[in-house]
Amino acid sequence: MTIDQLNPEPLWEQLAGIIAARIKAGDYQPRQVLPSEAHLQQEHGVSRGTVRHAMRALGERGWTVTVQGRGTFVAERESWPEG
Repeated sequence: MTIDQLNPEPLWEQLAGIIAARIKAGDYQPRQVLPSEAHLQQEHGVSRGTVRHAMRALGERGWTVTVQGRGTFVAERESWPEG
């Protein structure tokens, strides 16, 4: 899965979708720390602001939990959105 620069969907929304799909597929397990902002930025060719927006959206939707000074972790399965 890659970011499509020509897609009218915002880049942060595309990135959030990619990460959520990886969580659902089991690439990232519950309680596992996600890659750093810098890693995601480099991997997907997007800005730090785009990564932060995507990570904030994932947290608001129940996919992730951020612990200040520790990182962003995959939430327990029970808090994942339906669908």
